[in-house]
Amino acid sequence: MSIELKNDYGKIDITNDVIAQVVGEAAIECYGIVGMASRHQIRDGLTDILGKENYARGVIVRTIGDETHIDMYVIVGYGTKISEVAYQVQSKVMYTLKKTLSLTVDSVNIFVQGVRVTS
Repeated sequence: MSIELKNDYGKIDITNDVIAQVVGEAAIECYGIVGMASRHQIRDGLTDILGKENYARGVIVRTIGDETHIDMYVIVGYGTKISEVAYQVQSKVMYTLKKTLSLTVDSVNIFVQGVRVTS
């Protein structure tokens, strides 16, 4: 599946894996995020934190008509305010997608899969 953008010069197809990679990179930069988690916890393992090459496993990009929705599965650090971390991730992801891919996202849903003590 991909998202198609049209401009004066032609069309651009951006695959969901590229969007998921950009979203994962943006989320990891936010304070309070320990890592990305798999959306299939039982199949992939309950405590796995995804590496840089596997961010697509923790992000779902859904396109419904002209609307784009992103679901993210994250692990937050112990002692951080989860609602504030989620808000910062949402803001950063929307800004990064607009800046890098010229893509406007209708919603960014954050699913906290766990809390970890960071050292």
